[in-house]
Amino acid sequence: MAPALINANPVVHEKKERTAKLQANYNDSSPDVIDELEIFDHVRDITDPEHPYSLEQLNVVTEDSIFVDDSKSYVKITFTPTVQHCSMATIIGLSLRLKLLRCLPPRFKVDIFLAPGSHSTEAAINKQLNDKERVAAAFENPNLVDLVEKCLVSTEE
Repeated sequence: MAPALINANPVVHEKKERTAKLQANYNDSSPDVIDELEIFDHVRDITDPEHPYSLEQLNVVTEDSIFVDDSKSYVKITFTPTVQHCSMATIIGLSLRLKLLRCLPPRFKVDIFLAPGSHSTEAAINKQLNDKERVAAAFENPNLVDLVEKCLVSTEE
């Protein structure tokens, strides 16, 4: 018997049209500045652990929920689970972290948070997602890594 879904009927939103990053005054010697749109393009297609929809389609991640300060090598993502008691919130956060770990230069510090008031155990999950040791321990669990990898499959094809 298959486990019951936490949110059996999520609201699915339309995907936004991808916009090409404008490069005015392109110069080979100038460094490529990473901005919110670029980060959003990296994470928008991550698949929800329970549904065949992307985080963008479920409005879990939006362009407005991303903050980037390239000069300080800092990225902050705030995501909103589809329900307040989502048991997959940690998996979503780990998927965001792993995706950015793979695509951003190592100079970047990434913070991942649940949107305020969006989850019943928000403080505990935020602490878990932003603690190096806890994240490292999570990525040592093969079952957890398999689940996270499944969420990332569509983003790396």
